[in-house]
Amino acid sequence: MSKVAILSDIHGNLQALKELISDLSNYDVDSIVLLGDLIDYGMQSNESVELIRKEFSSKIICNIWGNHEKAILTEDFNHFSSQRGVESAKFTASQLNDEVKDYLNDDLIHEGKLEFELDNMNALAIHGSLLDNYWKAIFPDNLNGEYSDFDIVLSGHSHYPHVFQKFYEVDNPDMRNKKSVLFINPGSVGQPRNHNPNAQYAILDTETRGVELRAVEYPVDEAMDLYDGSIDEFYQTRLKNGI
Repeated sequence: MSKVAILSDIHGNLQALKELISDLSNYDVDSIVLLGDLIDYGMQSNESVELIRKEFSSKIICNIWGNHEKAILTEDFNHFSSQRGVESAKFTASQLNDEVKDYLNDDLIHEGKLEFELDNMNALAIHGSLLDNYWKAIFPDNLNGEYSDFDIVLSGHSHYPHVFQKFYEVDNPDMRNKKSVLFINPGSVGQPRNHNPNAQYAILDTETRGVELRAVEYPVDEAMDLYDGSIDEFYQTRLKNGI
């Protein structure tokens, strides 16, 4: 049995990532799950990826592409909902160094999902949802897919943290014909949108199946000061209020 740190949507925010790593040092974490979107929106995508490699490499058990890795590394910018999103992704693509691009291409899972065993639980890690691995998120009121094959589902993309259970109808009288699936979204490290500007992640205790959603203060003003007009100021100003 172990403790697992679950991170998603770091989005090139090095200041948020550094404070998260400091907070994480207070916990005896055995492994790390990364749910995609390490890059883009923030001004330090290269530095963020390099820090992830330095601090987490020995503990990473899952590292998947998000929609931003997919868009930037395949040069397919057609799925963004706004032109400012396209422009940000193209700017980030122009800034990534070769070592970071090689890491994102060689060490991350391109399918945007991974099925794996997590301490005797059948786990699914997915950036979005089974309806669309990259671009449609799981929400408590709209799962965008059917997940009864799994015991636990770890997802990102929405930038909204959640922990909830769904009970599927199954033929299992011993369990009162119910199958429990635990859904966890850790929220976003670097671009939170739940009106909480702090860096957010989750810690799962696989023995108790308890989940702690963490929110860590970081120097938001320092992250905002790095923006130089290369991308729409929306991505700078949203950091202040977590929107």
